[in-house]
Amino acid sequence: MLIGVPKEIKNHEYRVGLVPFAVRELVHNGHKVVIETQAGSGIGVSDDDYRAAGAEILGDAKTVFEKAEMIVKVKEPQAVECEMLREGQLLFTYLHLAPDLPQTEGLLKSGCVAIAYETVTSPRGGLPLLAPMSEVAGRMGPQAGAHCLEKAQGGRGVLMGGVPGVAPAKVVVLGGGVSGTNAARIALGMGAEVTVLERNIARIAQLDDMFRGTGMKTLYSTVDAVEKSVQDADLVIGAVLVPGAAAPKLINREMLKSMPDGSVVVDIAIDQGGCLETSRPTTHADPTFVEEGVVHYCVANMPGAVARTSTFALNNATLPFAVALANKGYRGALAEDPHLRQGLNVAEGKITYKAVSEAHGLGYTAPEEALGISF
Repeated sequence: MLIGVPKEIKNHEYRVGLVPFAVRELVHNGHKVVIETQAGSGIGVSDDDYRAAGAEILGDAKTVFEKAEMIVKVKEPQAVECEMLREGQLLFTYLHLAPDLPQTEGLLKSGCVAIAYETVTSPRGGLPLLAPMSEVAGRMGPQAGAHCLEKAQGGRGVLMGGVPGVAPAKVVVLGGGVSGTNAARIALGMGAEVTVLERNIARIAQLDDMFRGTGMKTLYSTVDAVEKSVQDADLVIGAVLVPGAAAPKLINREMLKSMPDGSVVVDIAIDQGGCLETSRPTTHADPTFVEEGVVHYCVANMPGAVARTSTFALNNATLPFAVALANKGYRGALAEDPHLRQGLNVAEGKITYKAVSEAHGLGYTAPEEALGISF
């Protein structure tokens, strides 16, 4: 199979779909890889590094899209990239389609076969291709929040860990999954007072065991618990996730009004539409805005700020699936692996993931029907 990797073009996105070790593995398996020139420059990987791994360097994205049978990216295709996709071409990347009707329509129009990293599952029920970036975003959440809490950034002027005789910041984490757990771990390490709200009783028990002795508190997440918890929070980190679906709006405007002026919310769930009524996507170039006196940090590609760490972590997770798709073709790979099949969101003009069809009120087609194969 001929695999193509274009340079990412989303605002301040420095990650890249494949790194040299992944290219070498694909070439070793008998495949050809073409890389857009300077695609890896944001993480310190040169065209010569790719050539040494066996890739061919091409001069522009258009040529990469024209040549490749499978496109491997990091972020969802931008409008100009959707226009370069073609019928039957395989796209393997993050999509986050539920809150993004224009992209969904663009992929449907292209006729491509789009597999989303974020909905591929594991035998244990996890999301193995989302987890590495959830870890990164979770760990970045308190870091970003601490910066936003500084007075010069519009915050309350509160130090996360406080100092002797002065209380630390109160941090509320909504969601105890991968992002929330990592956010809690870093916030605790910074010396903050941390409360995690979670709806899964079994997960609450796990968190209690995991953080025993740290002083972290857990609460069962209800409307009442969220409302009361955010009222005196210095920093709220939104880390809720419904796989492939739009994030639930846990904080409405009235709740936001109850928060102290200069408090901060970091909405990690913004890729899936955000978990606050007031959230809207921002960029690394202009990361924050203020609503009801509360600073909102809603950068939709947080891990892009630590691009080298993020890219290598992502490739560790995606490479086995990319090799399977290349070795077996997407029909063979999807027929054989039900967990990879969960990643299929769009196929040849049809939506094949229920949460996406429900989010947009568009028709759903089962993957086997869309691809004409039996599982």
